[in-house]
Amino acid sequence: MTKGVSVKICGLSDPADIAAAAKAGAAYVGFVFFEKSPRNVSFEQARALALETPVGVAKVALVVNPDNNQLDRLTATVPLDMLQLHGAETPERVAEVKSRYGLPVMKAVGISGPDDLASIDVYSPVADQLLIDAKPPKDATLPGGNGLAFDWTLMRERKYWTRPWMLAGGLTPENAAEAVRLTGARQLDVSSGVESAPGIKDPALIARFVAAAQDRQPPKLL
Repeated sequence: MTKGVSVKICGLSDPADIAAAAKAGAAYVGFVFFEKSPRNVSFEQARALALETPVGVAKVALVVNPDNNQLDRLTATVPLDMLQLHGAETPERVAEVKSRYGLPVMKAVGISGPDDLASIDVYSPVADQLLIDAKPPKDATLPGGNGLAFDWTLMRERKYWTRPWMLAGGLTPENAAEAVRLTGARQLDVSSGVESAPGIKDPALIARFVAAAQDRQPPKLL
């Protein structure tokens, strides 16, 4: 049984997305601040969405190689519970962001093969959580949200973690349960896998995804 699995619905841009994620039982909602992404939102949009988010659902900001000016404005505008660093940030930068803003920091680690697993140990000492994602293709314009998966059996071989971690990349309602079974993940992150079109979330897919991850029936939609 996988009822202890927590889910993050990332790339939300509409109040209806917040309502759908909360109703489905998501533990986290994510807002993307990356201009090339179809899920990009402004600080003002994100503030409005954050204020719609029910208490108990964590609000996460996905940023890519942000400088302090961007983070200063972001944290001053949007009430957040966590920062997600999804670029090429060094361990030193992760520690600096955590110290400067006093928020938990999740660091994304891209995986395409066994050689990439060493990065988990590099970032574990400085990040509060790790997002284990598929490494984007070399020609990709997006650091995440590409709908790609990596070889999940690589995670099965790892028996010891010093930080909570979240699995991402290529997840859908159809494979969420299998991903949990193969990797032992207790947290899943999904974005494109619950969309009807790039950047457009589908409430039914959100409900099905969370239910599949937690091995239960989805709630009925009104």
